[in-house]
Amino acid sequence: MQQDAPDDTPALQVVLFGELVLRNTENTVLEINSRRGRILLAMLCLSPDQPLRREFLSKLIWEGRFRPQARASLRQCLHELNRELQTFGLDVLETSNMQIALRAGTVQTDLQALEASLSDGDPEKATNILNQIAGQRLLESVDLGEAFETWLAAQRLQVENRLRRGVERLLSDLKARNEDADLNALQTAWQHWSRPVLPRPATTLAILPFSLRNELGGDYFLAEGTADELSARLSLQTDISLAGRTSVEAICGQGLTAPEIAGRLGVSHLVEGSVHRSAQGVSLTISLVDGTTGRQFWTDRVEATEAEFFNARVMIGSNVLAGLYDALGIAERATGTPRRMTANRDAYALYLQGRSLTQKAMIEGALSKAVDFLEQAVQLDPEFAEAWTALAEAHISAIVYTPCLDKVERSEMAAEFARRALELNPRQGYAYAILSIHEWTCFNPARALEYAMQAYSLEPNNADVTMRLGSCLLYLGRTRDALPYIEAAIEQDPVYARNYAMLCIAHLNLGDFGKALAAGERMVDLNMPGLHLALVQAAMGDHDAAVATYYDARRFVGTMIMSPPGATEISDEARDFYLLTAAKGICSGDPDARQTYCNLVDMLHETLPEPYDPTVAWPAVFMGHADLAMKIFRERIHPANMPALMNLWADVDPLNRIRQHPDFMAFAEDIGLVDAWEKYGWPDLMPSDPR
Repeated sequence: MQQDAPDDTPALQVVLFGELVLRNTENTVLEINSRRGRILLAMLCLSPDQPLRREFLSKLIWEGRFRPQARASLRQCLHELNRELQTFGLDVLETSNMQIALRAGTVQTDLQALEASLSDGDPEKATNILNQIAGQRLLESVDLGEAFETWLAAQRLQVENRLRRGVERLLSDLKARNEDADLNALQTAWQHWSRPVLPRPATTLAILPFSLRNELGGDYFLAEGTADELSARLSLQTDISLAGRTSVEAICGQGLTAPEIAGRLGVSHLVEGSVHRSAQGVSLTISLVDGTTGRQFWTDRVEATEAEFFNARVMIGSNVLAGLYDALGIAERATGTPRRMTANRDAYALYLQGRSLTQKAMIEGALSKAVDFLEQAVQLDPEFAEAWTALAEAHISAIVYTPCLDKVERSEMAAEFARRALELNPRQGYAYAILSIHEWTCFNPARALEYAMQAYSLEPNNADVTMRLGSCLLYLGRTRDALPYIEAAIEQDPVYARNYAMLCIAHLNLGDFGKALAAGERMVDLNMPGLHLALVQAAMGDHDAAVATYYDARRFVGTMIMSPPGATEISDEARDFYLLTAAKGICSGDPDARQTYCNLVDMLHETLPEPYDPTVAWPAVFMGHADLAMKIFRERIHPANMPALMNLWADVDPLNRIRQHPDFMAFAEDIGLVDAWEKYGWPDLMPSDPR
């Protein structure tokens, strides 16, 4: 028999985590037919003590409508919602001409209950609630367009950080009282909830490079353009995960069979295609291949004129996509208006060339040519949003992979191009990722994290966007939060060495040396300098192996490891002597060798034209040379040296010497870290403000 609820029990009980559920005091589920009415009610419940302005609600919930239409729709929605609530005997809304609010004391949510249990110091209740909502995000299935999704992503981040601070305070109290059982239970429950669940769709595809037979000549890049368009259209489907193009390019051309390619990329299916250009027009043949057997089990052929291909972009039309989805056994989801791209064939060809060269950053001169091609593309079509994003990316790559002296200025230029792309197309998630990178150079990591979250909300299937969010969290010292995003990026882009460098350091920061070692070895297998692997080997006490691994990086000098800009060329003998000194100073565990290298890096910082170059900044962090490292990053952060920040968070000597320095918190305030921590959560190694 249902017990009567206490007199002070709120009339409406709302479940916000997972599916939105409304119940009355008798625990009966209440069905509200108006979808936007349910969403409006949920928005109020996220902050039940704060009214929301009508203007804000009408613009967000009725995105795209004219202002009078949106306001009229809000009035009608409120009328219907009130009528439905009143049929259940509920009077919970207070409305005025300007705003809408919940009537005080009439609504109770699971979020409120959790926050109250943390505030009241009730670990048992908090643990129970966290276990009940494990793996569930706020308003899991609510979908109402781009603007709402961006707003909801910000709300989720704010809620997570409020809860994090509450959990950290309660854990600190439990630790002080030696209540280990409650502490461990609460900590485990929090980790189960806060660790993001990033399931990979069952259907995983790799789009292989399309072949081209061109009877007429000319550099129109039809094959690349067709594959690019197919990738763009498929990436909008949440039921499909696409392998990253970096990994696809690394695998193709090795003479592997279809099952071998699918196995290396970790995908279930491959897409192959060929384009034929002749005087009669352009034809496309596209096929779907089973990744396990190599059997081709679906194919289609499309013919069009060149004008149709470039101007209407019909080569990858609805019929092709419908056939592909049917063959995969998935339902096509509405994705809105297809991207405009450009109708200018020359601009499009330049865009494809520029983007391809950006991916070949290690080839001498590739990035300067990429920038030149992309600048021409946006001159030909100033409204070509993708080209503006690609131009921004090329400049960031040039900062990282070429010896330039104007790194911060180039970062600002990249941010300007990214902002231009977003003006033209607000769905350019990777443009937000570029802005995230630039905010670090402005000593604003809090804003960097916000941009990274915004990028991920728009392009969760883009491995580069996912890794950007993971790396941003890693630089902030929130390694446990970063790890799922890093792992998800690797699932999509499994043959990209950079991703394993991030994974290697993440596991080192968490003290899981075995996994860090495996990730570092995989990074080296993919032909990347083993600097991070050497740090792991040194942390494990294998100093001889660490010195040898670090010294082996001399093979990459001039390619992945650039000489400092403006520095004079040195002989091979001098290079080898320097790298052996570095290897011993960082990895040998010998204090004299460390001091010798510290002195050498101090000298380089004083004499190099670019005193903040990675050849100075990274070793300063690797050696735990706190005074120099803090001086460098206080004065200048740029995209080439910022990855060294992720090495501040390993609790091993000498990496931990910077964090243990008495000036560290003042340093963290100066470069914006403390502001980010106060807003979005403290690092794993500092669960609460040590000040």
